[in-house]
Amino acid sequence: MGDLLGVAVLGAGHMGADHIRRLDRVVSGARVAAVADLDAERAKDAVAGIDGVVVHTETEAALDAPGVQAVLIASPGPAHEEALMAALARGLPVLCEKPMVPDSAGALRIVEAEARLGRRLTQVGFMRRHDAEYRRLKAVLDDGRLGRPLMLHCVHRNVSSPPDFTSAMLIDSSVSHEIDAARWLLGQELTAVTVLRPRPSSGAPGGLLDPQFVVFENDGGALVDVEVFVNCGFGYQVRCEAVCEAGSARIGDDHGMLVTARGEAATGVPQDYLVRFVAAYDREVQTWVEAARRGRVTGPTAWDGYAASAVAEAGVRALDSGERVEVALAGRPDLYAGHED
Repeated sequence: MGDLLGVAVLGAGHMGADHIRRLDRVVSGARVAAVADLDAERAKDAVAGIDGVVVHTETEAALDAPGVQAVLIASPGPAHEEALMAALARGLPVLCEKPMVPDSAGALRIVEAEARLGRRLTQVGFMRRHDAEYRRLKAVLDDGRLGRPLMLHCVHRNVSSPPDFTSAMLIDSSVSHEIDAARWLLGQELTAVTVLRPRPSSGAPGGLLDPQFVVFENDGGALVDVEVFVNCGFGYQVRCEAVCEAGSARIGDDHGMLVTARGEAATGVPQDYLVRFVAAYDREVQTWVEAARRGRVTGPTAWDGYAASAVAEAGVRALDSGERVEVALAGRPDLYAGHED
């Protein structure tokens, strides 16, 4: 075990438990050394059958547990800032699920803390950057064969939303993935956002503004639109089409297994993000582990996490006001200049 990267996992809910499974059974070069969750029984259930794991209800106790060399944060978003600050204070590399910090002021404090350290320790869990289809689309856009990107059309659909899901969360929880994907794919910052609200679906819980149509402008003159529909009822779908001056490229068309029976042909539709992006999550965590064992941090930066939170905040203001809202970003520290993982 001594040669394996000892990871403390913070949060043992749906996402945290899946990462615990991934570190134990899928990823090479790492082991789960500690887990922290307010619900100690849930944490114990998540690590059942895994040797050498200590369970805590306090974040700092898990970070200080014997053998911990890195941290994977999968706790609820509001707890991330405190956990990140504690990890930075200990010099521990971190993979933090999105949102890095939900509010942009808190996210900026993480950026500033890392800048004071003078080195990166934080990778943000925007797993789409590790998805094979997204990476192919990124390569096509980067090589210039299609010319300058003009528009990015995105679709983000979920079967249903959790009981506590709010209208704002369609943007700051769901569309946050498209925010990062658009910044990464196009290599440009988002500068303004407008949210259009059709009549809510009859399948949406009372009071939830679902679906929404979100339009972003960016500093390269391109437009990005996102249809977000979190109670579509039939499956989890994520699509993206880049329309450029000399052609277009689209991903996410669900070209899976075709089953023909009883006079009908059909393909399955994923019901959950952990199914659709399982390979991306595996690749993301494996890449993070390999980098951490070499003393490096790659992937989406704390700045990317801050930018996503700032854009999402502008989107929520646009949703509430019905008006176009401009995005205001702080100055980017030199630590993050030119970073393009």
